[in-house]
Amino acid sequence: MIDFNDPYFLERKHKADELQALGIEPFGGAFPRTHALGAVAEAFKDAASEPGSETVRVAGRLASLRLQGKAGFANLAGSDGRVQAYFKQDRLGEEAFQGLVKRLDLGDLVGVEGPVFRTRTGEVTVEARSVTLLAKALLPPPDKWSGLKETELKYRQRYLDLMANEETRAVFSKRSAAVSALRGELGKRGFMEVETPMLQALPGGAAARPFTTHHNALDMQLYLRIAPELYLKRLLVGGYDRVFEVNRNFRNEGLSPRHNPEFTMLEVYEAYADGEAMIRLTEELIGTMARAACGSTVLSYQGKPLDLSPPFRRMTMRQAVAELGGVPDPAALDEAALGLLLPDLGPVARRALNPGQRLEALFGALVEHQLEQPVFITDYPIEISPLAKRKPGSPDLADRFELFIAGRELANGFSELNDPLDQHRRFLGQLEARAGGDEEAHAMDEDFVTALMHGMPPAGGMGLGVDRLVMLLADTASIRDVILFPHMRPRNAEPAAEERP
Repeated sequence: MIDFNDPYFLERKHKADELQALGIEPFGGAFPRTHALGAVAEAFKDAASEPGSETVRVAGRLASLRLQGKAGFANLAGSDGRVQAYFKQDRLGEEAFQGLVKRLDLGDLVGVEGPVFRTRTGEVTVEARSVTLLAKALLPPPDKWSGLKETELKYRQRYLDLMANEETRAVFSKRSAAVSALRGELGKRGFMEVETPMLQALPGGAAARPFTTHHNALDMQLYLRIAPELYLKRLLVGGYDRVFEVNRNFRNEGLSPRHNPEFTMLEVYEAYADGEAMIRLTEELIGTMARAACGSTVLSYQGKPLDLSPPFRRMTMRQAVAELGGVPDPAALDEAALGLLLPDLGPVARRALNPGQRLEALFGALVEHQLEQPVFITDYPIEISPLAKRKPGSPDLADRFELFIAGRELANGFSELNDPLDQHRRFLGQLEARAGGDEEAHAMDEDFVTALMHGMPPAGGMGLGVDRLVMLLADTASIRDVILFPHMRPRNAEPAAEERP
């Protein structure tokens, strides 16, 4: 809650009232600028020790203010850099200096107009001939020396984190560069960016619990999308050959360093392609994003070297479980052995696993955390791949892959199932799983099956977790560090029972 008795607030509010009484608006209007803060030093690198005739107009937040008598220096800071300003009563006039400058505080937003000169220490500086108060900060900024260190406060009040920490701003600059490069690369390859519904009548395209809402006018339940996949495939039916969406997805699951209920994904689909083409596209897109954000595909993540240079290693899921997990034949494991290997699953849940789910559970428990360097895991069981085409010659396997880096899944792709009758049978199997208690099983989407009946070309599709990839590129340990405003529990609330470690 806002504390209107806070002494810092009261002191600054008193100054704002004084300024208003003097006819100075504490919350000003537009201030057209001639230069970005960071551009002044370059534009006037040859400035003389005396102010010249050319004036500049710059604006920013007061990061420092050092007044002595009738003169002083300040630093203006913003997303576009910083610049030093010089305030002198002889130049500004007594009314402006004593009335406004003397009532400025750190954190205030001000505009400065004046010529540029170089101080005796060589710093390019704007000599203020006029100062405009643009916004009075009624609360102080974080301490400039200690910054904003409390992790929870950084997430809850990201604006303070951005204000205080250049490292945080650098993370989101990398994110912007990576996503821009992603869009640009797909555009160069002929993919069209599209938008599909975020409110859906049926949640589909992934195994996840959705958020539900209600549309009053239609009097119907709707779901926030868990994935755009089925709508993007409808576009392939409609005649578009290459489409992609950088989209927000919503999954009603726990919070963890790797999970946020609202997250960003790329989904991309190409007609007349297959899973192999998507593997190559995934490698190339990740390389493009790494070079845009970091200048290289060879990085360091959490103190360990990481090489994102293609091609990436490949292993089948069964091979990985045998070689890295030490279980060559998952089907031969009895209940006692399964209990030791999968202690987090209760006996009833372990007995309910079908062969594909058993292999996937063993992979997740024994192998996934070991996959530090990029590796594509292929040949997923068909039971856990309801939207993927079967692998030729191996009907119990899907022509599907997942990419793992630094012990976490980053991408999922496959040759898309375009047989409407097989898709209908798979949906029926998912309904049986749902009736058996699997809340994340896929719903029956009859409209999607109808679309497939009109003919969908063979295609490859891939989904890439943008947040998780940016974690690698920015060398951050938590997904909250790469989401500007991550979801948080209410203050002083106990963690929910389903929160992930």
